[in-house]
Order: sequence, then structure tokens, then C-alpha cells
Amino acid sequence: MTFNSERSLLIVAAIALAACAPPAGSEPAKSANSESTTRAASDTPTVDTFLAMEKHATDAYIKGDGAHFERMLSDKLVMQTGGSRLGKTDVLEMIAGVECEVQDDWALTEPQMSKIDDDTYAFTYKSTMDGTCTEDGKTRKLEGSDRKSSIWIRSGKEWQVVFHGEIPIFDPAAAPATDKKDESEVVDKMTTMTTAAEAPAKPTSDPISDALIAAERALWDAWMKHDADEIDDLTNDEIAFVNLFGTYLPNKAAAVADWTSEACVVTSFMLNNGVGSSISPTVGILTVTGTARGACGEQDISGQKIYGTTVYVKDGDAWKWAFGFNSPK
Repeated sequence: MTFNSERSLLIVAAIALAACAPPAGSEPAKSANSESTTRAASDTPTVDTFLAMEKHATDAYIKGDGAHFERMLSDKLVMQTGGSRLGKTDVLEMIAGVECEVQDDWALTEPQMSKIDDDTYAFTYKSTMDGTCTEDGKTRKLEGSDRKSSIWIRSGKEWQVVFHGEIPIFDPAAAPATDKKDESEVVDKMTTMTTAAEAPAKPTSDPISDALIAAERALWDAWMKHDADEIDDLTNDEIAFVNLFGTYLPNKAAAVADWTSEACVVTSFMLNNGVGSSISPTVGILTVTGTARGACGEQDISGQKIYGTTVYVKDGDAWKWAFGFNSPK
């Protein structure tokens, strides 16, 4: 799929620095017209199951086929752009009338699948295409490669998308070191920032929100403290993560190693605008805006906004972190 309203993202800093994960596999692009939009609910999904549907969706987007997304997107769809939380109606309006001119050699490669529960899967892949798309009278250039993720849920006899995110793939080694900020400037930016325990949660009407915000705050606190045992406790057995560089961390071992490394030294953080929603009795999605005080590598990340979307799965009475997608914009 291709839902981004802006592809040119200035990545000043990142909360997570990670080594590139090896691809699970790739295949040449082919016409998506021959692929089925959905698979029977009784099927056990595979990487090929979701890759075929993503190819079909990409082809439909290029052709401006809004009817395809009316069927494919769940009524519970959640997306996030610059801190704004979008639903199905918002996304359909965004897609309506899109006109694209894209070279035929577009490709979706490096597919990766992560199970959240029997009826919910995270699917992540690399999208490469060249061309232009016009949305709402604005033309944007498509070039290079993005990392894209969708959360697919089983709905009756079909699979539907309940979240989609995309971010340009960026080499963290190519990021120039930022100049050291004047301390007064940093303090001014941080005057409203508190520690995790003091950060206020945004009131919401969904009863799941408070529990998910509390779980998210606990994980950020464990990340800040490089506490591997606590991270292990707070996360599901099978997890995956896409960071601000478009780097994919495919499993728990990779994520824990990354989050507990000395690459980032953070002294405080704040989570705002947290909104949770129930996808099923045992799966929830949280959107949140995070900021932190500290540095990752040569980058001072103080005040850098991180727009996070997290999928949680219920384990007994606890909500466990299962999949995350971060974006700087």
C-alpha cells in the first residue's frame, strides 16, 4: 500500500539506533491484478498470503481504485500522521481521486511476518517505486525505498487492514552530527517535560486507553534504564519493531539488544496524546506522541517528537507490547 501524504522526511534524530535486519526473502514485482484481495478465514496465513494482498492494494492505489480500500480497510482502522489519528473515513477521503504515474517495475520485497495472535498479524516489507502521485491537488514524487507495515486482522471470511504505516528507509550512519544545542535552549524546550511517572495521560472515552498508556510508559521507562529483564516482562514472546530509520527489528532478541545498548543515553521522557482502541477482546492499538531528553549517538534528541503506534496483546490481566511502528512526522 501507499498512503503517505509526504515522502520527504527530515530525520534529525532517532530514539532507536539499530543494525539492519536481514531480509526474510524477496521476489520480483509482478502484476497485482492476478492476486486475490483476501484469503479465506480458515487459511493459515503465510508471508505469501499478505504479500499478495499488499501487491493488490498497491496496484489499486496506483489506479485510484477507492472501492478496493472500502472493502479491504477495517472499520477499526487506525493510522497516524504528525500526531493526528486517522480512521477509515479519513483514509478513504485521502485516497479518493488520487492519480499516479508510476513505472511498471515497482516492487515489494523483503517481506516479514510477525504473529500477534491467531487472528492478528503484523506484515512488514520494503517498497520501491518511481513516479508521481497527485492527492488533493498536490503532486509528490515517489522515489527510493520505504519500509511499510500493515496490521492484518481476520474478519469473518476475509483479512482486513486495521493499521498501516510507512517511512523512508534511512541509513543512520549517513546522519550528520548536529551541533550541540545551547543549554538554555534545551531547558526551554523541556520546561513542560516530566519524567514518566509524572507525565499526564490524555483523557479518552475508550476504557482500554489508560491500560495501554500505562503499559507504554512502563516500556519506555525500561528502555530509558536499559533494563532487559523488565523489557522481557513487558513484551510478548513474538515481537517486531520498525524504528525511525525504517530499520526492521524482526524478533525479541534483536529488539532487546537494540533497546538496551549504549547507543542512546536518555534521562527523561514524556508521552502525550495517548489514545487506545480495542481491535478485539485481546488486541488493542495505541497511538502516542513521545519526546525524550538525551542523546543517541552524536544526535541530541531533546525535544524530538516521535509518533508511535503500538499493538498490544492481552496476556492474562496484562497487556503485552507486540508490535511497534515509529515515525518522526
